Amino acid sequence: MAPLEPPYTRLLVERYEPTFRFYAAVLPKLSGCSLARGTEGSGYASWDDCEGRTTFALFSRAAMAAAVGEENVPVGASVVIHVDGPEALDAGVELCTSAGATVVAPAQDRPQWGPTMRAAHLHDPDGNLVELQTY
Repeated sequence: MAPLEPPYTRLLVERYEPTFRFYAAVLPKLSGCSLARGTEGSGYASWDDCEGRTTFALFSRAAMAAAVGEENVPVGASVVIHVDGPEALDAGVELCTSAGATVVAPAQDRPQWGPTMRAAHLHDPDGNLVELQTY
């Protein structure tokens, strides 16, 4: 069976509205993805790439618990967003913090992860780990 599209990250969040506002503010500018479905109050939203494939989604943890039971809802996730160079990384950190993120680890070289890797780590408004990285 051939896959329909690549897998994507879906965050299950407690604080849907501020987390939606955060990703609505930063994803288009950092990744070029656009909001395809959902609103601040819908409890579900997804963003598509330029070819119309879903790349990222938010889902209210309460809605998922109603569907599969609280004991079956996973905890946390992380998101990696690639940016184009050190200047874009610094601008991305600024964009994310202005949209409600908090810095966990400032931008720094990570040669142990890759010879030219530089990354910053933040928490989105719901506490999920966001890594901005460049090579």
